[in-house]
Amino acid sequence: MKNYNIALIGFGGVNRALAEIIHNNSGKMEQELGFSLKVVAVSDMYLGSLYQPEGIELEALTQLPVEKGALAALPNGKEDADNENIIKNSNADIVAEATFTDAVTGEPAISHCQWALSSGKHICTTNKGPLALSAGPLKTLAAQNQLGFEYEGVVMSGTPVLRYADQMLKGATTNRFEGIVNGTANFVLGLVEQGQSFEQAIKQAQELGYAEADPTADIGGKDVMLKVIVLANSLFGVHLATQDVACVGIDTLTETDIIQAQQDGFHWKLIGKASLLENGQVEAQVAPEKLPSDHPLAGAQGATNAVTFYTDMLGPVTVSGPGAGRIETGYALLSDIIAIHTKTHH
Repeated sequence: MKNYNIALIGFGGVNRALAEIIHNNSGKMEQELGFSLKVVAVSDMYLGSLYQPEGIELEALTQLPVEKGALAALPNGKEDADNENIIKNSNADIVAEATFTDAVTGEPAISHCQWALSSGKHICTTNKGPLALSAGPLKTLAAQNQLGFEYEGVVMSGTPVLRYADQMLKGATTNRFEGIVNGTANFVLGLVEQGQSFEQAIKQAQELGYAEADPTADIGGKDVMLKVIVLANSLFGVHLATQDVACVGIDTLTETDIIQAQQDGFHWKLIGKASLLENGQVEAQVAPEKLPSDHPLAGAQGATNAVTFYTDMLGPVTVSGPGAGRIETGYALLSDIIAIHTKTHH
């Protein structure tokens, strides 16, 4: 039975969810997937760090209170984060990277990915920064060292849109996509349709864990812009950068705009899209669009995400599923670990 030692870098909702999934499903994984997982290290800027090479007891880890330096209360725990040392020097086989990362610089996630791949460890991340800003060098580094670099959760949380496009649409030419890839913005628009103000809707999204304390990236469209870059680069084999994507958020709309559209049979949605042109260039943008009720994306409600791929053989194909949530994104990391196992095993 193959065992993988896991280091969790960042221990907010996502990696905590991954720890819970591992804890609650260890027997199922061994039986159905052919491997076992052992968490050996955790490092978090707020909670501190913990390294137990023989494996951390997950019951205590998943119940850890969200308090400054809380990991110091566990055996071998420290009050301070130890990201670089754990990534480079622990006995982890796979690093699960889910830290708070700057959308402009991609740090610290880019460095975390570089450290892991340079020290012989597979990496899976839920951060958009490394893929939107440094995908080429990181993929090259992974290939040179024959390591896995996986990132399914970046675009649609637990819904496997990247692997779907890569594996299930092989043989069909896809030269355009459009999608709702930010659950927070979609959730807020739905609440405003029901009569809430933007302020009330954003507050509710924050209370449910869909929106961060600073929701600017979600509401202003920057989160969608990075996801469009990741998906376009993956799908079309290009190298879009942030300056290549025109970006407008839902903060340009008013409550009146949204209510009036609904009364007229339309729904405002924040749409990210990209098209591969005949000259090989890619045209990409993020902007609110007023969709008719029969549009394939108009029915995406709440935190649900959906992407429509326009193909030559099948016509439009829409993939829909959860676009936010801690368990859903934790599952995305598990799916990355499964992909690493499958590639390594074969």
